[in-house]
Amino acid sequence: MKFTPTAILPTIAVLLFAAGCSSTTASISPANYDKMNCPELNNAVGDTATDISRTAIARGKVANTSVPTWLLGGERVKTAIANRETARIERLQQQEQVIVATRNQRCPSSP
Repeated sequence: MKFTPTAILPTIAVLLFAAGCSSTTASISPANYDKMNCPELNNAVGDTATDISRTAIARGKVANTSVPTWLLGGERVKTAIANRETARIERLQQQEQVIVATRNQRCPSSP
């Protein structure tokens, strides 16, 4: 296999695209949860669950990406991106727990 820039660029572009896609959503400040009504809290739970799913899918795509052995540092980059996505999922799960606790406290009809 030849070492050519045209072979490296698509691989790097895919990894950078996968890394950037997962960080496009903004989170809501926990201080704002107290000001939200029940339907807004329900929407926040749904949005957070969607973000968790989207991030998990991106992490899976990165983890399953086949990096050529001749691409130096490719596996390290892939692992770093997957670890960053895992940390993001953990943060989103904590955020979701806070929203659910606030919703359960303020909205008695919520499960």
